[in-house]
Amino acid sequence: MLIRKEIEEREKKFLSPHASLSSQTKGRKTPEKECEIRTAFQRDRDKIIHCKAFRRLKHKTQVFISPVEDHYRTRLTHTIEVAQIARTIARALQLNEDLTEAIALGHDLGHTPFGHAGEYVLDDILKENYGRRFDHSEQSVRVVEVIEKNGKGLNLCYEVIDGIRNHTPDDPWPETLEGCVVRYADRIAYLFHDIDDAIRAGVIKEERLPQEHMKVLGGNILDTIITDIIKHSKGKDKIGMSKTVQKAMDGLYDFMYQNVYINPVAKKEEAKVPILLRQLFRHYHYNPDFQKGFKSEEEQVQHTVDFIAGMTDRYAISKFQRLFVPDEWHQAGE
Repeated sequence: MLIRKEIEEREKKFLSPHASLSSQTKGRKTPEKECEIRTAFQRDRDKIIHCKAFRRLKHKTQVFISPVEDHYRTRLTHTIEVAQIARTIARALQLNEDLTEAIALGHDLGHTPFGHAGEYVLDDILKENYGRRFDHSEQSVRVVEVIEKNGKGLNLCYEVIDGIRNHTPDDPWPETLEGCVVRYADRIAYLFHDIDDAIRAGVIKEERLPQEHMKVLGGNILDTIITDIIKHSKGKDKIGMSKTVQKAMDGLYDFMYQNVYINPVAKKEEAKVPILLRQLFRHYHYNPDFQKGFKSEEEQVQHTVDFIAGMTDRYAISKFQRLFVPDEWHQAGE
């Protein structure tokens, strides 16, 4: 029973000439016996879904730190929304949905607690003290290549790693169209749901959204942008969108940056993040019980970075309270 072979043949027959075929993957660093049922990209998707780093995303910040209210997005729900948008586009363009989904589900596995605020703190620590940088895209790659499965990594395909590594606007474009689709889907997803969350939080009002851009994007931002991308990418070897919709999307992002992403009301708790993470980093980096058996300071630093970056919001807060906040004194027997 080689269902995988049947799926691979369907890919060759029905996918776009520009799609990535699972049977033609550039492969894994360590060869594995092929699955009888799933293609290489399906297996990678499943490996990501079942890894511990994926589960921890449910308690990592998207925009609002450690939201208590049930309906705010977390890093996990953001990831699921990215995957949904990316698959919609990939299916319409006859690209490889399994590769697209694997990249989307893995793109933020290396994100720090407290969202980008945590990322900036780790980056500052490394710049100031060790002459290196921290980037969540590279950390996501490190999670799947080194950290997961007790230091053995997930052994993912080259195309999945490439898409994870290059998913932000600061990175080079991915080598596959599927990776490019995820990069667009990431921006579309957070723009849409951050507006929704900000309105729910009372940080902005819907009527304050820039009307010149909303007239272009209409009442359903997702439908407008996704349809535009499909229309301008169908049958082509490049993913793109119209200048009109691109300008409106960029303008809406600029509005969100000024009114939400650096809004002192929305971000008031972020001022506490550097104190918390710097204290935790210092504690663990110089804790002899935590730092044993490393051959160099570089290894020791990386171990601390991996530990801090892997924390959820609530785990980091809990550790900080236990280590640095005094407990109440209770007399014995009381």
